[in-house]
Amino acid sequence: MINVGIVGSTGYGGCELVRFLLTHPNVNIEWVSSRTYSDQEYSDVYKSYFTLLDQKCVDEDIEKYLDHVDVVFFATPQGVCAKMVNENVLKKVKVIDLSADYRIKDVETYESWYGIKHASPEFIQEAVYGLCEINREDVKKARLIANPGCYPTCSILSIYPLAKAGLIDMDTLIIDAKSGTSGAGRGAKVQNLYCEVNESIKAYGVASHRHTPEIEEQLGYASSSKVLLNFTPHLIPMNRGILITAYAKLKEGVSEEEVKKAYDIYKDEYFVRVLKEGNVPEVRNVKCSNFVDVAYKVDPRTHRVIMMGAMDNLVKGAAGQAIQNMNIMFGLDEKTGLMLAPAVL
Repeated sequence: MINVGIVGSTGYGGCELVRFLLTHPNVNIEWVSSRTYSDQEYSDVYKSYFTLLDQKCVDEDIEKYLDHVDVVFFATPQGVCAKMVNENVLKKVKVIDLSADYRIKDVETYESWYGIKHASPEFIQEAVYGLCEINREDVKKARLIANPGCYPTCSILSIYPLAKAGLIDMDTLIIDAKSGTSGAGRGAKVQNLYCEVNESIKAYGVASHRHTPEIEEQLGYASSSKVLLNFTPHLIPMNRGILITAYAKLKEGVSEEEVKKAYDIYKDEYFVRVLKEGNVPEVRNVKCSNFVDVAYKVDPRTHRVIMMGAMDNLVKGAAGQAIQNMNIMFGLDEKTGLMLAPAVL
């Protein structure tokens, strides 16, 4: 049995970790921590967990609790995990960080985009970027996982096959993304109030969204080139879900058959579903699940390819992928505890 601790358990990402781990056959939730709700019963914070998880939330002084767990999930804002992780922690437990603290290998880039000083840069190079379908072998050996962001997960998995195969001009890459409001977290913000969001859609973080360098770095590794791209996210009035549409120029002479063959890289990947020709990803078809649906369309008129992806930002974009990483780290079938079909309604 894997004993688990969850830091930041009362945010949306932490709550999703609890939801999946409660029914994971190989996991025992040893403790949950919360800065805001310390010493309150978890089921008092989320009434839906009454009788399911009634234990009290502990404080965030996690070193007091490390002897009782094998792995700690950090579902916390940027900067929190970096302040808490040290060599003593990593000698005792494996760490899976759902924030951006260890995702970007260049510390100056991280500090510039996130506006904070990194508290433990000595662990950045060691941390494995936990995009399971791409870095599975490295995840197996890791003691520190940088769980990818929601937009980057959907964007990279949709684009990766063509970037890896060298079929697209990376200088022409543009990503348009849309997300539900849960992506902004549980904290109260005026711009996320019902009347501000309902019956509207808006772009935000234009030319400045913090997930941009993460996407650029990972697609740069895939294409063996420096990548600069335009990434524009939009806020839409729904609770959860991400849809991305990316555009790029095909390299001279690339055929549609070559594009199709490139996506065969996912033929053995359970959680990445390459849709049948003519179908397009829809967020409702991946809701509450760890699946990401991808598709593409070649436009012969413009010699461009349109790459599309849909996923649940709280599952494959956060908690589900974190659990998938945990499964790999502990030698389990990576689908364990994640075999939940998408919700129809």
